[in-house]
Amino acid sequence: MVVSKGPMTRQLTNNFYTCRPSAAVLMLCMLALLGLLALPASARASDLLSATVDRNEIGIDETINLRLRYSGTERGGQPDFELLEQDFDILSRQQSNQYRVINGRAESFIEWILVLAPKREGKLFIPSLHHHGEVSDAIPIAVSEPGSRPDAVNRQAFLEVELDKKEIFVQEQLLVKVRLYTTIGLHDIATEALQVPGAHVEKVDEQRYERRINGVSHAVYELTYAIFPESSGELTIPALTYVAVAGRRDPFSLFNRNTQRLRLRSQPQTIQVAPKPDTYTGSHWLPAASLGIVQSWSQDPDTFTVGEPITRILTLRAEGLRAAQLPPLPKISVDGLKTYPDQPQQDDQTSSNGITGSRIETTAIVATKPGDYQLPPITITWWDTKTGRQRATQLPAFRFTVQGNAAPTNTAPPAGTEDLSPQQNASAPESNFWRSLAIIAIASHLLWVVYFLRQKKNRDSTSNRKVHRKGTGLEAIKLQNAASRGNPLEIQAALHQWVQAQWPENSGKSLAHASQALELEELSRLQGLLGQALYAKPPRPLNKQQVEILVKKLIDKPTRNTKPPQEGLPNLFY
Repeated sequence: MVVSKGPMTRQLTNNFYTCRPSAAVLMLCMLALLGLLALPASARASDLLSATVDRNEIGIDETINLRLRYSGTERGGQPDFELLEQDFDILSRQQSNQYRVINGRAESFIEWILVLAPKREGKLFIPSLHHHGEVSDAIPIAVSEPGSRPDAVNRQAFLEVELDKKEIFVQEQLLVKVRLYTTIGLHDIATEALQVPGAHVEKVDEQRYERRINGVSHAVYELTYAIFPESSGELTIPALTYVAVAGRRDPFSLFNRNTQRLRLRSQPQTIQVAPKPDTYTGSHWLPAASLGIVQSWSQDPDTFTVGEPITRILTLRAEGLRAAQLPPLPKISVDGLKTYPDQPQQDDQTSSNGITGSRIETTAIVATKPGDYQLPPITITWWDTKTGRQRATQLPAFRFTVQGNAAPTNTAPPAGTEDLSPQQNASAPESNFWRSLAIIAIASHLLWVVYFLRQKKNRDSTSNRKVHRKGTGLEAIKLQNAASRGNPLEIQAALHQWVQAQWPENSGKSLAHASQALELEELSRLQGLLGQALYAKPPRPLNKQQVEILVKKLIDKPTRNTKPPQEGLPNLFY
C-alpha cells in the first residue's frame, strides 16, 4: 500500500529535521564540557577548604591571623604553605582537629591558624592553598606604612631608631639607638642582631626605662650599637625586626588564644660617610672624641740605679675608637739604656657613649752606666670629631738621673808578671760584674712573674709564665688582626698557627684533630663558622663580629691544659 504524503506529513518531517542538532553543534558542546572539566584547580574554589583572615588592611609593622579549615573526609598531611612565604613571614603555625554536633548534625574538620607578617607595603594576596585536591580562595591584603592606618593613631607598640650624627668620617664611631616603646605587656621579645654591610658593629649598651609621650606612659627597651664604617660613601642602617607576644599567657589554654603575636619593624636609615680630610697630616687616621697618653712607673723614677730594672707603662686611651684602631707607640732608643718591651695589651670598654679603646705598652728599662738621660717626647696626631679639626696630644720628654758605677771592662795582666795582687784586684771587678748581671736577671725574671700574675689572676703562676710566652705572642696578634679583616682563609691559617704555638704537642695535626683533642667550645665554634664559609655549598657569609668575639674569648681563656685535671668523684649516672 502506498501512502501518499500530504502537506501535513511534509510539515512534520521538516520540523523533525529542524530540531535535530547537527554533528558540528554536538562536537562544540562536547569540547566546551571538556574545557570546563579541564579548568585549573585555582579557578574552582571548593567549600571543603576555606581560608579567612581577621582583617584585610594592616600596617607593615602589624600581623594578621589566617585560618584555613578543611572539612573533607581524607586525613593526613597538611597544605603547602611555601607560596605564602613569597609575600609574608610565617611567625607561628598551629593545627587543631575539631568535632562538634550542632542541632543533631555532626561535623568534623581540621583547622590551621597562622600568624603572618607582610614583607613589603602595597597590595598583596594570600594565594589559593591546596589540600587533598581541594582549593581555597585567594584573599587580597592591603599593607600600608607603619602608623598610617586610621586605627593606628594610638599604637600600642612601635620602634624608633635614632642616630647621634648626621654625617661622619670613615672609621668614625656612629651610635645607633633602637628603642621599643609599648603601653601593653610584652614578653618573648625576639630581636635580630644588627648587621651593617661594610661596617664593624658592636652592641655597647642595653637599658629599660619609662617615658611619657602625649601624656601616656610608655615602657622603653633601648639597645645602643656602635658602628664603624670601613669605607666612605652612603651607609645604610637596615630595618630591624622585633617579634613579641602581647597579652597574658593562659596556662590552661593549648593555643593561648588570649595572646597576640606582634612583629615590629623599624624604618631603614642612611647616613653619608666622608673620606679622610686631605688636610690631615697624621701618620695614622684616628677620628676620636678625645685621646690621651698616660705614663706610669713600677717604682719612683728618682731611684734609678745602674743595673736595676725599672718598668715604664704607657697607656694610650681614645674615646670613640676601638683598641684595634690605635697605633703602636715609638720604641725607646737611647744610648746607655737597654729595653725589654712586652707584648701590648688591648682593651675595649663599652658604655652608653660607645667604645673607649686602650692600648697598654710595658717596657722594662735597665741602665748600663750612670749619667743624665732623657726619653724623647711622644706625639700622637688625631682628628677631633667634636670640633671637626686636627689635634695633637703629646707626652712630654722625661728626664732622669742614673746613679751607681758602670761595670768596668775586664783587662788581663801583663805577660810574665808573677805578682798575684793585680790578678786578685782584677778578679774582684769581674766577680762584681757577673754578680750584678745575675741580680739583673733574677730581678727581671721576678718582675715578669709579678706582672703576669696581675694580668692573669685566675691562673697558676708556673703555667702562667709558659702560657704567656706561647699564647700571647705574635701568633695571637696575627689571629686578632685576621679576625678583624674577616678573610676566612687568613683566619683559618692564623688560627692553626696559634694553636700549634699554644700547644706544641699538636704540631703537625690538622685544625680539626686539634679541636677534637683540646675540647674547647670556642675553638669548635670557630672551626664550624670557618667551615661553613669555606666549604659549604652555597658558602655562608662569615659573621665577622661573632668571629672576633670567639677569638678574644679563646685567647683570654684561663684554662690552657689539653685535658684539665678531674676534680671530685666521677659521675655515677649518665
